Amino acid sequence: MHARAAAALTSVAGSVVIGVLVLPTAAQAAPAHNRTVVVAHRGASAYAPENTLAAIDRAHALGITWVENDVQRTKDGALVVLHDTTLARTTNVEQVYPDRSPWNVADFTSAEIAKLDAGSWKGAEYTGSRIPTLHQYLRRVDHNHQKLLMEIKSPELYPGIEVQILRELRRDGWLDSWDVRHRLIVQSFSADSVRTVHTLRPDIKTGFLGTPAVSELPAYAKFADQINPSHTTISADYVKSVHALKGPHGKPLESYTWTVNDAKTAQKVAGFGVDGIISNAPDVVRKAVGG
Repeated sequence: MHARAAAALTSVAGSVVIGVLVLPTAAQAAPAHNRTVVVAHRGASAYAPENTLAAIDRAHALGITWVENDVQRTKDGALVVLHDTTLARTTNVEQVYPDRSPWNVADFTSAEIAKLDAGSWKGAEYTGSRIPTLHQYLRRVDHNHQKLLMEIKSPELYPGIEVQILRELRRDGWLDSWDVRHRLIVQSFSADSVRTVHTLRPDIKTGFLGTPAVSELPAYAKFADQINPSHTTISADYVKSVHALKGPHGKPLESYTWTVNDAKTAQKVAGFGVDGIISNAPDVVRKAVGG
């Protein structure tokens, strides 16, 4: 923030002097806070079908830089972007493949998944939207000059997926030093998966999804740069405890909380001091907290 301009003002030691009267500058009047990062959850998923290219584009149209996604693996080893471990909720898989219940992602080839409509459930205007491969998704995020918070989804179902994801990231140019420093975070609910990514590529920023006990935070700080909990599980004291520790890159641990979709809750968690807010309606959150 900047001190407001006025006639005949002189700055002295961080204060504003008017004659013999000393007034605090804006920086002194209130503690400085970094802007809260706002992340579009599965893209701008309040407005477009989650985890599709349309959702990325909608976030871009809203001016949201960071997008979050979920990565899984198909039967034939392709990496695709989808939240649920089954295809039933967000596609027409039950109509296209009625005899293949429970429609697990891992039971379908990439070619079979490419035939599914992943958009019409959200609205007729999205009919024909597809489940993107990770390659397609990365290209679109790159095209939009956006940044990526990537979740490795249910890695216990996909042994070795961390190595495969890193290979794809490298092939698509996401592991260059600038990209790693400025526009990529890899997270998971699985501590083992996060630890694996950190071991394989210690330069990559990582996040653990969950709310570990405060006593357990030092163990997580060895391999995770972020502790990313549900907004229903945190307090200002918890966030302060996270910030009190340094992560594997020697910087204070961060906390991105999820999934916040209204202004009141956004302001509440911003008041707790979180570093980021993950939202289906990122424009609502940005307006509320100025992120």
